[in-house]
Amino acid sequence: FVDLWLYRHLYNDGRLRFSKQNVVYKSSKTGKVDSIQAGELTLAQWRRVCLGHGIKLGTSSGHVYKYDGFRDTDFEKISEFFKANYKVELTEKDMCVKGWNWGTAKFSGPLLSFEVNDSTAFEVPLSNVSQCATGKNEVTLEFHQNDDTEVSLMEVRFYVPPSQSDERQDPVEAFAENVLSKADVIQATGDAVCIFKELQCLTPRGRYDIRIYPTFLHLHGKTFDYKIPYTTVLRLFLLPHKDQRQMFFVISLDPPIKQGQTRYHFLILLFSKEEDLTLTLNMSEEDVERRFEGKLSKNMSGSLYEMVSRVMKALVNRKITVPGNFQGHSGAQCITCSYKASSGLLYPLERGFIYVHKPPVHLRFEEISCVNFARGTTTTRSFDFEIETKQGNQYTFSSIEREEYGKLFDFVNAKKLNIKNRGFKEIDEYSDSDDDQHDAYLERMKAEGKIREEGNDSEESDGESADVTFPISPPLSIRYDSNASASDSSEDGDDSDDASEKKKAKKPKVVKEKKERKPRKEKKQKETGGPKRPMSAYMLWLNSSRERIKSENPGISITEISKKAGEMWRQLGKDEKEEWDTKAGEAKRNYEKAKQEFKESGGGATSSSKKESRKSGGKKEEKKRKSASADKDRERGGGNDSFKSKEFIETSESSSDSDHKSKSKRKKVIVDK
Repeated sequence: FVDLWLYRHLYNDGRLRFSKQNVVYKSSKTGKVDSIQAGELTLAQWRRVCLGHGIKLGTSSGHVYKYDGFRDTDFEKISEFFKANYKVELTEKDMCVKGWNWGTAKFSGPLLSFEVNDSTAFEVPLSNVSQCATGKNEVTLEFHQNDDTEVSLMEVRFYVPPSQSDERQDPVEAFAENVLSKADVIQATGDAVCIFKELQCLTPRGRYDIRIYPTFLHLHGKTFDYKIPYTTVLRLFLLPHKDQRQMFFVISLDPPIKQGQTRYHFLILLFSKEEDLTLTLNMSEEDVERRFEGKLSKNMSGSLYEMVSRVMKALVNRKITVPGNFQGHSGAQCITCSYKASSGLLYPLERGFIYVHKPPVHLRFEEISCVNFARGTTTTRSFDFEIETKQGNQYTFSSIEREEYGKLFDFVNAKKLNIKNRGFKEIDEYSDSDDDQHDAYLERMKAEGKIREEGNDSEESDGESADVTFPISPPLSIRYDSNASASDSSEDGDDSDDASEKKKAKKPKVVKEKKERKPRKEKKQKETGGPKRPMSAYMLWLNSSRERIKSENPGISITEISKKAGEMWRQLGKDEKEEWDTKAGEAKRNYEKAKQEFKESGGGATSSSKKESRKSGGKKEEKKRKSASADKDRERGGGNDSFKSKEFIETSESSSDSDHKSKSKRKKVIVDK
C-alpha cells in the first residue's frame, strides 16, 4: 500500500507492507522503518476516518499503531489476509460523530480515549503530550508542535467533576498521573552515566556540557538547554575533516530540537584528533556488563571523538555511518563546495550524500530522482552539482573544483544514479592542462551562436532580394533611358554609385530544391446508416449484471463497478463463460448477415460519391482562379513575353524659380543580365 499515513509521532506518508512474518512501515520523508512481528499482534480494528479508512493495530507490549489512507474496497482483502496469517480478526469500529463534549475518558495503554455513549469520539496519543498541568477540577494537556502542518493542536483542557464516592484520591491528580505515566515529558531523575564538558557544537552553535542519561541526552549551555530522547535519534555519522586533523560527529534527529522558531534536525559536534580523554562511567562493573553487554567498560581511554561516538552507539543502539571508498582529487573523502552561500564539505556515502555544516543536508539515494553536472556561473575553473529529489526539491552544490569532476562522475555512475546531462559531460573530462583547454559547454554555445548568425544572414538576404529571382554577377553596366533628365545633381550620381557598390556586395540567393511530399493516405470512410458492431461476451455479461452489482454494493462509483466486474468475470467458470460466448457468436453472425444485406441494397455508396463530387468541384474552381490570375499578369506585362528587370528611382529636381515646385520624375534603369 502506497501513500498511507502513520499516526504515531507525526503524520508522515510512506509505504506499508503486510507479510506473513511481520508488518513493515517505511516513512518516505525520513526513511525510518517500523516493524511489528506477526506474533505480537493482538488487536486489529477497521475504522472510518477523515482520510478515508484506517487500521488500528495493537501489540502485546501495549504499543498502538494507526495507519490511515485505505479505500473501502481494501477491507475484504486485508481481513482475509489477517485471518489466514496473523490469526487476528479485523473488526469494524464505529466512531462517534455527534460532536458532544461530554463523555468518559479512558486510559488504554499509550492512548487517552474520549468516548460518548460507548463510541470513541477521539483519541489522544500520550506520547505527543509535552506538559500536563492541573487546576481546580481541570487538567490541561500541552502537545509537541507539528512542523509539517500549517496549524497544530497545542492545548486541550478537560473538566473533571469532583468524585463523591472515593474521597481518598483527588480525581484530578489521578487523571494527571495517568497522563504523565505515558507522556513524553523528560524528567532528569538520578545521576548521569557520564558527562562530557565544554564540547564544541556547530549546530546549535556554542559550547555545551553533554550529560548522558540512560534514556535521554542533556545538552547544557550558557543560554539554552536541550533534552533529546534516544528514541528521536535516526542516524549517527562520524566524518573526517578535509584537513585530517578534525572530526565531525553528526546526530540526525526526528523530531528536531527547537530554539524559538528555529528547528535543528542535526546535532553536529567538532572534535580535534589530538584531544584524549580518560572516561569513568558512573555505574558499577556488573551494571555496565549487564546493560551494555561488553560494548562499554567502566574505565575507558582514547581520543575524545572515539569516546563520545562509542558511548552514543551503545546507548542509542544504532550503527555509525562513515565515508565509503570515495576519494577526491586531493585524496580526501569529501569535496569542498558551497550550498546557499555558505562553504562546507560534501561527503559521498555508500547510501547517500551528507553536507556539513550550514545548513546540514542528508540525501539518501532512494529519494534522489536524478543528478546534474552544470557549468559554473562565474568561472570555468569550477562546476555545480545539482541533486533533484523525487518530491521535486532541488539542491545545488556550487563552486566545486573541476579536478573533482572525474572522481565524482565515476562515483555517481557506479551507484547507478540517473545523470541528467550524461551526453554532454562525457565528451570532456575537464582536462588538467591550463593551455589549450577544451570546454564542452563553451564549444556547444559557440556552435549554437554560429547557427543563429547563419539564420539571421539568410533572413536579411531574403528581405533585400525579395524581387530578384536570378543571380547578378558583377560588374553591372547601367544604361540610362533617353528620356532621362540631364540636370540631375552630382549627389544623385554619388547615390547611384553607392547603390551599385552595395549590389556588388550582395551574395546570390541559393534556391533550395523542394523535396516532393509523399501523398497522404486516404482515410477509410465510415459507413453511415449501417448495422452496429456486435458486443463481446464480457460486455453482454456486464450489461446483464450491472444492476446486480449496484444493488450488492450501494454507493459504488462507475470506476469501481468496472473493477468489481472484472474481478467477477475472472472468477466465472468455463461453463458460465461458454453461455455468453455462444450469445456473442450468435450476435456476430447476425451482424455479418445484416452488413451483407446493407451492402447489397447500395448502402454506404452515397457518402463516397458526395465526397468525390466535392473534390472534383473544388479542382475546377482552383483552375478558374489560376487562369484569372494569369490573365491579370499578362495585362500588366503589356503582352510582352520577354522578361525585363526594372527599377524605378524617384528623384526630385529643383528649378531656378523657388516659388514653383517641379514634379518628381522617374528614371528608368535597365540592368543587363
